[in-house]
Amino acid sequence: MSSEANLLPLIVEPETLAEHLDEPTLLIIDVPLKAESYDQGHVPGAVFLDHRRLMRGAGEVPCREPTPEQLSALFSELGLTRDTHVVAYDDEGGGWAGRLLWTLELMGHGRYSYLNGGIHAWREADQPVSTDPHTPSPSEYEAELLHPEALIDRLELQERLGEKGFAVWDARSPAEYRGEKGQNQRLGHIPGAVNLEWTQAMDRERGLRIRDYAELITELEALGLTPDMEVATYCQSHHRSGFTWLVGKALGFEKIRGYAGSWREWGNRDDTPIEK
Repeated sequence: MSSEANLLPLIVEPETLAEHLDEPTLLIIDVPLKAESYDQGHVPGAVFLDHRRLMRGAGEVPCREPTPEQLSALFSELGLTRDTHVVAYDDEGGGWAGRLLWTLELMGHGRYSYLNGGIHAWREADQPVSTDPHTPSPSEYEAELLHPEALIDRLELQERLGEKGFAVWDARSPAEYRGEKGQNQRLGHIPGAVNLEWTQAMDRERGLRIRDYAELITELEALGLTPDMEVATYCQSHHRSGFTWLVGKALGFEKIRGYAGSWREWGNRDDTPIEK
């Protein structure tokens, strides 16, 4: 790993990133929920990414991970190389940025960071913003799913429910978890899953940064999730759980995996077990 890649930790604060904006191997990607967020002001040098490109977009489960062909096209456009260190952020506290970093993990590209709190924290820290669009220099990136263990599919998840040392983290709202709302054929949650809504891991007083680690670990342990366990996390489309996957990583959950199909897949089948 190049020295530049070691300059930034997994979770990087605005002040630290500001010191490294000129690093030639840095690729800063703004992947906002609302596209206009980028136009209204972004980290200088950041490139825009349409979050829809982080999902397959077709088939019965359009929120699944993109194909290697789709990923190759996307990351070639963004100018990714083996030496690139990616810094991702968004405008909503880490959902789409987390999904992007999970995608890089899936591809075996381990050089990445999350700008803690995204554009909200950046602005609150009085860092400079740019309204000039930044066009990346394309590369020829050939994506492969080198770390498939970052992903868990429906069949494996179903097989392993109730297994000792394996747990499921539902990042949706309590109402979705309880089966009181949702837009699927069937409502509820994956049997045995515990619920900590994704926004509960954000600190609203500190620009949507990740909350105090010790407090979060305590809350997750109270739910039965400990860093030594293998944890699968999901939501409706693996967007909100992109952030809970990232939080797990930051807290030292080394075996945290994303269920890309999420409730979009699970709740629209008649052969998946459901609890309310």
